[in-house]
Amino acid sequence: MTKRKEQYNEATELTVAHEIRIRFNETDPLGIVWHGNYITYFEDGREAFGRQHGLTYLDIGNTGYTTPIVKSKCEHKLSLRYGDVVTIETTVVDTPAAKMIYRFRIIDAKGEVACTGETVQVFLDGDGNLMLTNPPFYEEWKRKVGLLK
Repeated sequence: MTKRKEQYNEATELTVAHEIRIRFNETDPLGIVWHGNYITYFEDGREAFGRQHGLTYLDIGNTGYTTPIVKSKCEHKLSLRYGDVVTIETTVVDTPAAKMIYRFRIIDAKGEVACTGETVQVFLDGDGNLMLTNPPFYEEWKRKVGLLK
């Protein structure tokens, strides 16, 4: 029996790496990145992905749709500290469902995985209605990047 999630494949050829430096205001009194900031780093990764592949929030908004996050998960492996330079790797997951799934890896300067995560976004039309099929702009984008034939 195949589990439903096993049908979804990371489109690793579309992975985008984005480097950031940990800022002082992102850390707790111990100098360690506060756990809630990792979700912000995921957003930085999604934005970098969108800029590189023509799928920014502004691009989406210009089509009349919004893509709210309905699920996020974050697994912490190593602590990050003020001043660290890290790379956020963002990969889109190819799924036939009407949603966008992104997977993240945050890599420290030593090349070690400090954090992994995933976000799921759905499509809402201009009236706020949930789309049960992929909007035309997303189908077109998937064709453009080679996810649909």
